[in-house]
Amino acid sequence: MDVLVSGSTGLIGSALVPALEERGHQVRPLTRSGDSSGNTVWWDPCAGEIDAGRLEGVDAVVHLAGENIVGRWTPAKKARIRESRVQGTQLLAKTLAGLPEPPAVMVSASASGYYGDRGNELLSEASAPGSNFLAGVCQEWEAAANPARQVGARVVHPRFGIVLSTVGGALASMLPIFKLGAGGKIGSGRQYWSWVVVDDVVGAILHALEEDSLKGPINVTVPDPPSNAEYTRTLGHVLNRPTVFPLPAPAARVMLGQVADELLLASQRIEPARLKETGYSYRYPELEGALRYLLGR
Repeated sequence: MDVLVSGSTGLIGSALVPALEERGHQVRPLTRSGDSSGNTVWWDPCAGEIDAGRLEGVDAVVHLAGENIVGRWTPAKKARIRESRVQGTQLLAKTLAGLPEPPAVMVSASASGYYGDRGNELLSEASAPGSNFLAGVCQEWEAAANPARQVGARVVHPRFGIVLSTVGGALASMLPIFKLGAGGKIGSGRQYWSWVVVDDVVGAILHALEEDSLKGPINVTVPDPPSNAEYTRTLGHVLNRPTVFPLPAPAARVMLGQVADELLLASQRIEPARLKETGYSYRYPELEGALRYLLGR
């Protein structure tokens, strides 16, 4: 297939591109850097501009681009988080819908933030959305792909959980503290942390591209997620370091503001029902094995 990929240099995209190429697919990166050349397609989602002519012949799209959510959420930061996802997806979906032959499938990213903070509730793809900032962004983000749906494209929204990788994301940011033996649970530690190794994120995207029965949201997390306290203990065990220095919820809020409540303290007990139903086989379904693989231990 000829696959257009936005966000191709990000945490997920940089792992996905070589996996696509290894399977014999041709990748067209969608980039804001410079003009279109080679297989590259230029766009500027903020300006509403895209080189539509170079999208002709694309068989599939994987849309991952969006403002990084890491960092304190000032009003300007929150606007960039929302606009980069909603406006970018609208621009791409409308442009694809206007092609003489739109691609057959569009995998357009979303996130587990869709569900908000839900305590012990078991969450499937059919569960209602939450009511916080990220939940609202995710709802708009998914709806922004409607133009592609309306022309018959099979649109899949992978709702990514906490993506584990040593080159970015939550694990990479926590490692220095835990290696020093200064890590511990966050808040009560009872909140569920629904995680997934980046290798299985890539695997789930490839599965979504190839499995014709998949459409709409799919939860991209492991089954039976641990609590934050369980996650913390396991990471400490793998690193052979103590985990006796908790980060109280008030301190997390002082340090990070709204990010603490919506990312670190929020509880999401997610069930990847659609991946299980369609036969996806996880490479790393267990936390200790996943961490040992990632950390070479």
